[in-house]
Amino acid sequence: MEASVPVVDFQKLSEEEEWKKLREACEKCGCLRIINHPIPKTLMSEMKSVVKYVHDLPLEIKMRNKSIIPDSGYVPPFPTSPLYEGMGIYDMNESPKALEDFFSQLDLPTYHRQIVKTYGEAIHDLASTISQKMAKSLGVVGVDFKDWPFILRTIKYSFTQENIGEMGAQLHSDTGFITLLQDDENVSGLELLDDSGLFKAVPPKSGSFLCIIGDVGQVWSNGKFWNVRHRVICKEIGTRYSFGAFMLAPRDGNVEAPTKLVELDNGRRYQPFKYEDLRKFRINTGEVLDQYRIA
Repeated sequence: MEASVPVVDFQKLSEEEEWKKLREACEKCGCLRIINHPIPKTLMSEMKSVVKYVHDLPLEIKMRNKSIIPDSGYVPPFPTSPLYEGMGIYDMNESPKALEDFFSQLDLPTYHRQIVKTYGEAIHDLASTISQKMAKSLGVVGVDFKDWPFILRTIKYSFTQENIGEMGAQLHSDTGFITLLQDDENVSGLELLDDSGLFKAVPPKSGSFLCIIGDVGQVWSNGKFWNVRHRVICKEIGTRYSFGAFMLAPRDGNVEAPTKLVELDNGRRYQPFKYEDLRKFRINTGEVLDQYRIA
């Protein structure tokens, strides 16, 4: 069974009808497809080639990609998640050194470095703009999402015949505000858990980005946006690549709904907390957002 993922036209987001579609998608589905965005298809294709290249590097080289915050660098396959491998760059928009460190750690060719830099800047701009549009759909303006830290993350799933039916990524919600993902157009596996408790496959759409609302997005919106839970399951033989921007939280780490939303809703629905604490709890105990919910 396939998920019905709302499609939002980036170029029409100044029109009221598209605004409504954006807000409704965030509230009811927790994810949406972004089409007609400014990132060229050629750049998307080039970045996928670079992602394949870096994941094919020897393990001892990939291990140089150190995490700045938990799980922001190289994550090798583990016995509990043998099909998953991840790499990442933390906060490249604020720290050019983070980008240079990634390049030197992996000894990337000059051409690949330029693609990563250009793509990283472009997807960060797109994720920031979409976040601003989402906030504006709730009546909140003036938030500088471009200053929020993000992880440029790449993920590889290695699917073989023996893995059919096994989990590539366990059921979870993302911890950040949004994830803007360029998912694989050839190898399937991503599934959403809908509000009726059914898993539904996310059909790929070439040239688009999948936007997924995370835990911070739900709390920041005072519960209006839905942090949809999802998983990756092996359904076919092949290598699945996905990559994109994981927008995290405000730079000061404080996660709370804006005053305007609290006043409109006559109170907070979640206690304010530090994003770092959320990530630590998630790594240690799994789903933890309910502990911040105000009854």
